[in-house]
Amino acid sequence: MKNIAIIGASGYTGAQITSLINADANLSVQGLYVSEGSLDKGRKLADLYPVYSHMPYVLAPLTDEAKATIIAEADAVVLATEHSISLELAAEFYKKGLAVFDLSGAYRFADVAQYPKWYGFEHTHPDVLADAVYGLAEWNSEQIKQTKMIAVPGCYPTASLTALKPLKPLLTAAYPVINAVSGVTGAGRKAHLHTSFCEVSLTPYGVLGHRHQPEIATQLGQEVIFTPHLGNFKRGILATITVQLKPGTTEADVAKAYSVYDSSPIVTVKYNQFPKVDDVVLTPNCHLGWKYDENSGYLVVASAIDNLMKGAASQGLQCIKIHFGV
Repeated sequence: MKNIAIIGASGYTGAQITSLINADANLSVQGLYVSEGSLDKGRKLADLYPVYSHMPYVLAPLTDEAKATIIAEADAVVLATEHSISLELAAEFYKKGLAVFDLSGAYRFADVAQYPKWYGFEHTHPDVLADAVYGLAEWNSEQIKQTKMIAVPGCYPTASLTALKPLKPLLTAAYPVINAVSGVTGAGRKAHLHTSFCEVSLTPYGVLGHRHQPEIATQLGQEVIFTPHLGNFKRGILATITVQLKPGTTEADVAKAYSVYDSSPIVTVKYNQFPKVDDVVLTPNCHLGWKYDENSGYLVVASAIDNLMKGAASQGLQCIKIHFGV
């Protein structure tokens, strides 16, 4: 039995991964924590999310005493916190010997020069960053087993990379074009005018400047054009991706490339059958559908995930289970 502490447990992702860990026979929740200044400290998780009324957990403030208790009792910590907060907490717990599963972007780039540009801070722990592994579970399982610093990918990159990485040997130099739509839970739990119910309407944002673009490009090994959109639904992501394949590529070549997922219990691939967001909401699954025009050399693949599950919490759980071998 591995004991897991969840920090930032009051947010959508923190609450979701708490539920998943609570339900796993090989894992236990060491405790749930929020910042000392949080208005949610001392409250039951079920007060914030009645759907979790079966769980008795109380949100404790992350004091120095709480940190000492985590270090003494926990095997790992999950950080569902802001990037700049995860930056410090991850290093602190990692250096104390705990496995860290960071759901923020604080350790996703190996290059320290990327952080001021995309996240607005200097990376102050390059020694810890050097040990970090990108937690794309289907592709980096061996590395996840061997390190205690796992940077769980972003939700848009998970949907995009799951679709694109099998195709990498077949791609030309042309940039893949990714158009992706996310539900509003991707913006987090805090109240903002642009994510209030009456204000949400399908719209692009972060055009040619979203921080997930370089994350996708870095992990794919090729530049991409990435345009995210906000959709008027709660949760889920649908990414529709257009790529150019090398001359002479056949449908059989594409099918062979995607056969890498044949034994996966989570990734489903279908030819000429395209997924809907509702196919994957509340599940850890990724559904891919593709079609290829051999005459033009262009392929379209759609990728559907739940942004709070495969895009965050359930992929975090995958990484925990891979790392601990449970």
